[in-house]
Amino acid sequence: MKKLQLLGFVILYTLLFSNPIFASALKDINGKVTEVGTNQTLPGATIYIPDLKVTAVTDKNGEFSLRNLPAKGIYLVEVRYIGYKTATKSVNFSTGENLHFELEPTAIEAKEIVITGTLISSTSKRNSSSSAVLNKAQLLAPSNNLIDALTKIPGVSEITTGPSISKPVIRGLGYNRIVTLDNGIKQQGQQWGDEHGIEIDQFKSDRVEVLRGAASLMYGSDALGGVINLLAPNAGPQGEINGEFISNYATNNGLTANSLMVNGNENGFVWRARGTYKNAYSFKTPVNYFPNSGFNETDLSGMVGLNKSWGYSHLNVSNFRNNIGFYEPNLDADGNFVKEDGSAFTNQDYRNRDLSYPRQDIRHFKIALNNNIILGDGYLKADLGYQRNQRRELDGPNPTLFFDLKTYTADLKYYINEINGWQPVFGLSMEDAHSQNKGIEFLVPAYDSFGIGAFAYIKKNWTSNTLNFGARYDFRKNDGKQLVDNGEERFAGFSNKFSNVSGALGFTHQFSKEWNLKANAGSAFRAPNPAELGSNGVHEGTFRYEIGNSGLSPEQSFQIDAEIDYDTKIVSATASIYNNYIHNYIYASNNGELKDVDGTDFPVYRYGQVNANLYGAEASLTIHPVPFLHFENTFGYVHAQNESLNKPLSFIPAASLRNNLRFEPKLKGTNDAYLSVGINSAFKQNRVDDIFETKTSGYTLLNAGIGATFNLGKQPIKLSVSGNNLLNQKYYDALSRFKPGRFDSENPNLGVYNTGRNITFGLYIPFALVK
Repeated sequence: MKKLQLLGFVILYTLLFSNPIFASALKDINGKVTEVGTNQTLPGATIYIPDLKVTAVTDKNGEFSLRNLPAKGIYLVEVRYIGYKTATKSVNFSTGENLHFELEPTAIEAKEIVITGTLISSTSKRNSSSSAVLNKAQLLAPSNNLIDALTKIPGVSEITTGPSISKPVIRGLGYNRIVTLDNGIKQQGQQWGDEHGIEIDQFKSDRVEVLRGAASLMYGSDALGGVINLLAPNAGPQGEINGEFISNYATNNGLTANSLMVNGNENGFVWRARGTYKNAYSFKTPVNYFPNSGFNETDLSGMVGLNKSWGYSHLNVSNFRNNIGFYEPNLDADGNFVKEDGSAFTNQDYRNRDLSYPRQDIRHFKIALNNNIILGDGYLKADLGYQRNQRRELDGPNPTLFFDLKTYTADLKYYINEINGWQPVFGLSMEDAHSQNKGIEFLVPAYDSFGIGAFAYIKKNWTSNTLNFGARYDFRKNDGKQLVDNGEERFAGFSNKFSNVSGALGFTHQFSKEWNLKANAGSAFRAPNPAELGSNGVHEGTFRYEIGNSGLSPEQSFQIDAEIDYDTKIVSATASIYNNYIHNYIYASNNGELKDVDGTDFPVYRYGQVNANLYGAEASLTIHPVPFLHFENTFGYVHAQNESLNKPLSFIPAASLRNNLRFEPKLKGTNDAYLSVGINSAFKQNRVDDIFETKTSGYTLLNAGIGATFNLGKQPIKLSVSGNNLLNQKYYDALSRFKPGRFDSENPNLGVYNTGRNITFGLYIPFALVK
């Protein structure tokens, strides 16, 4: 009933603000895009205003028109064109002048891009947060899932359970310490769990922004490690209907992935629809298949909205479902995986796409209303959301463990128009969550959670400097519900209240056109989640018995970081360092304690708190000596110490180095042709909590790819072939949940290697139905 009421409110709200009485005076802005120095026009360049979600494309004369804009206000305008540096300009709409953008040719991916995941959209050089962006082309490169694609960014890693499940890690922090934004809404889907990924379509994003470092000022609790901001495709220019078709096939696990998207814009009425289906059988390591590790995923999403002179209002709906197989290892005398009855697996079993039990059935429904309404001398951004996450663990047709989580969110920000370079922002956010247990087994108690926060922030721009600072207050409450099972109290009821004040200070300085400095200092916090507070049961996916602690205190983080950038036509480089001290860091540990459950001994993991310190460095270097050659290199390292017990923190990524050489010849009849060879190296990870975690050796993987865009008439078709781990290297990643010592308590030396050789064939077809 509540879902229907929310849907009715959303429709009423959208219709209300589409009424002309709310519209300010209309305004059209015209302009032109040319090449710097030559004055040559650039047809097909994309002009975009992020805060209004308005798009235009230059015609054959390099001219464009942005229609139905607000009559006043200062907005950032971004111009993109392949082979040229992205240009940005803050435009005062009240002046009425025509715009002229001059783009500079470049073969290096431009860094002068707009970052929207911060409080105020700005170019990367004016944004003090350490950030990185993956564009559409980079996201289309073969990867197991969305998070796997993000590991190209230095400082970003993934906790994996085979190729089907990945959870993000930024600067050594993951789970509830990372905020994922989808359509402006914080994703809420049992982030505390090890054995399931992010419930978001891999192909729905047009680009992804990753903010590294604490961001509680913007997003409250949970943003201790960073933010992943997923941005959907632009609605497109006025009167255009376009779309894309994506298809991939991977040889290792037979993964087939297909996605179709269509969107349009008719006089400010914008819409988008997408459907994606993925299916895979068991994955293969360099030595054997891992049984029942296949999955299938179905994603449906859509958007309808209005872009008008008063702003915009977009209604987004998505429905995600993922079925994932699991295998509880049984070994024969020779150490081979066998079925529960002792019989051997056949090749047909491994390639069977019908999942066996046990398995998971993950479902996530989300509806979000995103608004930006011009009000007085500013504008109000209002993001309202409802999510329902259902996680079923099945040993048969009916679920044994069944979490049903409903979350309501509201995020309001009021922006006052910039005056003399100063722009203030005031915000209020609320979150209301309710979780029920609907299975016959229990791990986390049913609970209610409520949070509210308010902040004030201001940013000042000078010619070559930017200063920003702000403060935030948060209050959270968790109520765990008592459960009596078979006459025994399984969960004791609890009620916790937490409050916190966070602050942040950031600064940027442009020494010259080539050199840029960023620096940040601030505090952040994370309230303990209900799993940490109240767990009491077998966590099947992690093969352990977890016991919570209702007396936990919030984590308190104090972080500083600095970054310096260098950008020329031939060389682009970035280097950053950071230090993050966390008071009352929460983690689960085992001290040899075992608990017998139905004849099986499970290691007992109890939640506690220590003081922790994480520091590290990230670097990237791109060299472009000639127009057809790119040499890209990235490095990331994090050092994490349990200060209270004077030993390393557990489950921290190893230092990594990525090198990629890309050759882009000009071939007749093709566009964007390339041939690439890459080496991904991970150093050994000896800094582990050796009571319950094993060390991992270093490894080096050889990767390669080839691709090009062909034209069939006027229709472009992009084909690609990529190979990962071409030498079929046997290795354990430091963050693999299948590495030795983390998989089977009865066989602590049992480990499952990471994925072996994998060849992926890709097809991408962008199309225009009406243009």
